[in-house]
Amino acid sequence: MQKMRTENIMAAPKLVKIVVNCGVGREAIADKKVVEKVSAQLAVITGQKPAVTRAKRAISSFKLRAGDAIGLKVTLRGRRCADFFTRLVAIALPRVRDFRGVPGSG
Repeated sequence: MQKMRTENIMAAPKLVKIVVNCGVGREAIADKKVVEKVSAQLAVITGQKPAVTRAKRAISSFKLRAGDAIGLKVTLRGRRCADFFTRLVAIALPRVRDFRGVPGSG
């Protein structure tokens, strides 16, 4: 509480959820196994099975039909959310070459 400089505990920010999204793009239209490969990778990274996102409308210039798989997403809440955030900040981001820390302001 003293770190956040708030008198009310309800005013302190709280991490509710993390959504990890991955678009597979044109590769998924040509090869259906791409979605399976990316799904397996996201499952390893997040520890949870991803949901397939599908196209709402057909776009002829992209050769895309309504209902085609265009991406994957995972919504993390609770303990998985906290664990993922800890691994991201403590392990993954420091390995980025130009990483200078996470700003305190958000």
